[in-house]
Amino acid sequence: MTWPCNSDGNHHFASLSFSRKPKESPTLAKSSKSHLSIFSSPPKSPQNPPDFSELPYDVLARIAAPFALPSLKTASLVCRAWRDALKPLREAMVFLKWGKRYKNGRGGVKANSKKALDCFLKGAARGSTLAMVDAGSIYWGMGKKEEGIAWYRLAAELGDHTGQCNLAICYFQAYPSKTREAIGWLYQASFAGHVRAQYQLALCLHQGRGLEQSLPEAARWYLRAAEGGYVHAMYNTSLCYLMGEAGEIAAAQVKNVILQQLSAT
Repeated sequence: MTWPCNSDGNHHFASLSFSRKPKESPTLAKSSKSHLSIFSSPPKSPQNPPDFSELPYDVLARIAAPFALPSLKTASLVCRAWRDALKPLREAMVFLKWGKRYKNGRGGVKANSKKALDCFLKGAARGSTLAMVDAGSIYWGMGKKEEGIAWYRLAAELGDHTGQCNLAICYFQAYPSKTREAIGWLYQASFAGHVRAQYQLALCLHQGRGLEQSLPEAARWYLRAAEGGYVHAMYNTSLCYLMGEAGEIAAAQVKNVILQQLSAT
């Protein structure tokens, strides 16, 4: 075994006094054995596994607020406490389903925006951010922009990425516009993988709206949105590359985007 060197490169040894030889020391031998047992024995599993039912209801409801029905069903199977806590959100999915039917005139019913809004509000009251976003959309379409923004903001604060994107777009269109807040919400949704938010963020970078203009950075966000299937972003990514604005984006990546665009048309 080689001893480590000091900073001057020379070996220095200090004399250590022992009352007896190390090999004859029962204390030392016992200590070595105990150290070996620590490293050789497998770690013990905790006797008490985590109790999921101890998660507070309000925390669970906040986490599950953006869930769609399949995720809610899965979470409800974890334990009885979760099933009971998520009951309002499962009920919200029923109202959300009927709201979309009335909104789009599907499922054997005629389009009725008032009934759709009523269903969405009932779903939103039970904590579903999906219903909040749809309620905000109807209010915005009715010209009641303050109500629309209020529901978008509530959904955004609960972690709904569509709500974050919609809120950002509303802030851009508000008078006076809230550009700084809009950019912040776009970044949150974009980093979470929301393709429409990524496209909107790329537009801001491309046009220098609320951010310093950066065409290479815009091209990177266009590419991310395009890879997620956003058609407008596919076109803009190709255009940036052809005009020499794509920065370090490789030709192979742009080729894949163009092929996606062709298959989507």
